Amino acid sequence: MTDHANDPITLEIIQNSLQSTADEMFAAMRKTAMSSIIYEVLDMGTGIMNARGQLASSGAGIPAFIGVLDKAVQVIVKKFDKPGDIRPGDVFTTNDPYYGGVTHLNDIVVAMPVFVGDRLIAWTANIAHNSDVGGKSPGSLSADATDIWQEGLRLPAIKLVSEGQPIKPVFDILKVNSRMPDFLEGDVWAAIASVRIGARRLAELAEKYGVDTFETAMEGFMEFGEQVSRRELAKLPHGTFELTEEQDDGRFYNVKVTISDEEFVIDLRDNPDQDAGPTNTSRDGVMVCAQMIFKSLTDPYSPCNEGSFRPIRLLTREGSVFHAREPSPIGFYFETEVRVYDLIWRCLAQHVPERLAAGHFASICGTFIGGIHPDTGRQYTIIEPQIGGWGASRGRDGNSGIFSGFHGETYNCPAEISEARNGLFVDRMELNTAPGGEGQWRGGRGIVLEYRVRQDDSFLTAGYTRSRILPWALDGGLEGSPNYVEVIRTDGASEQYSFVSGLTVNTDDVIRVVTGNGGGLGDPKKRDRDAVAEDIRNGFITPERAAEIYGA
Repeated sequence: MTDHANDPITLEIIQNSLQSTADEMFAAMRKTAMSSIIYEVLDMGTGIMNARGQLASSGAGIPAFIGVLDKAVQVIVKKFDKPGDIRPGDVFTTNDPYYGGVTHLNDIVVAMPVFVGDRLIAWTANIAHNSDVGGKSPGSLSADATDIWQEGLRLPAIKLVSEGQPIKPVFDILKVNSRMPDFLEGDVWAAIASVRIGARRLAELAEKYGVDTFETAMEGFMEFGEQVSRRELAKLPHGTFELTEEQDDGRFYNVKVTISDEEFVIDLRDNPDQDAGPTNTSRDGVMVCAQMIFKSLTDPYSPCNEGSFRPIRLLTREGSVFHAREPSPIGFYFETEVRVYDLIWRCLAQHVPERLAAGHFASICGTFIGGIHPDTGRQYTIIEPQIGGWGASRGRDGNSGIFSGFHGETYNCPAEISEARNGLFVDRMELNTAPGGEGQWRGGRGIVLEYRVRQDDSFLTAGYTRSRILPWALDGGLEGSPNYVEVIRTDGASEQYSFVSGLTVNTDDVIRVVTGNGGGLGDPKKRDRDAVAEDIRNGFITPERAAEIYGA
């Protein structure tokens, strides 16, 4: 077998093969998963790590997952550090943010070591949101949880498969703790299939070109990632930039970003103590937010790896909302992380206008509806992140009906799938035409989506931010509009929420989701007259408001 370690063409082929392998893992999981949150929404991610657990290549999926898998695998590597602990055919799992899980208990990480002979050369891993992992509430998310034990079954970096054989007691524990055991088991097996196909492809690749060449290619790709990041970092405005922003609950979040030739430092130490409830996040989760912003500013279009993020230095305070201590609940971590992400974005938007637009609706708008399916008599839970409006940028209006920057490359679940799999009807979905986001370039539109419940004693759990403090504007544009969920009862009464947990909804009650319009950019009176006329024709603005805002 020829050693191609010094052949740049061979190294490039291997690097591209890593990316295609991660993408094949993604496709395998999508095609075999049982839950629509995975196979339709694509609330998942895949990646390849080197033998030490450093990210070598990421697949498609949620941007917020790009920095999860390496952290999880590194915890596994550290925990199983004795000879023989990690064997060919083993598969490991974690979901616990205090043991490598990073996010919340619904997101199960599955990881597999890749061997050539007796030599560990890499890891394949994936993460996906699972419909129910136990806990006090259906769907395993509760806005009134006070500790992590109430949020579901904790998997603290454990072995799931030993040398190719499933560890049956572990699967029994998984299933007996879920209200939807067949879905949980099916989705976990889809994850196992995904990491196995990835491991097979990597072993074939290493055997073809040689293990030393394979490892050299991974290391070289990381070095290249660092070089690209540092080259682009040098082009950013240098200095220290600070921002304080009020949140919906009246607290203030603070960030300080210092950019130099060598480092991208994000200081979040001056922030409130952790909450009693589930709106905290782990330090690793906050690092993911920093990585997403850094990638957007430096090299947004190429695959990322461990080297891409070497210039980042993150400063947090343990015990704060951005660095929670065990056993803090963490179920709604995503709303806190999207706040961190948007806080850093807003801090830098004025200084890097060519890369960062005005504020978008900036919420996952996680909507959880469940109960007993009227046709099957079985428990169902719909897990639906929502789409909304993005902020305007210089020279163009914001996009309408797109997931938040934190949630990224995902899709809303088709109405037909929701109605077939869940005990509800989808009566309405249209763009949000409420006022907000006007400017020389206007923000994109959110949506109005209505679910109609088919069975008594169903439930609604939701967690939305940017409900009171609106999507921010730039350069004289107007703020966007709020995110909220409204319950319209059969007697005509209505209730409006941003956070709600386990609310009872009954037959023919309507759950109306309203997501915000993005912020505008520039003086509205400078908006092109033809664009204003088009907005009026599309119903985005009334002639009266157009006259008021645009002077037209």
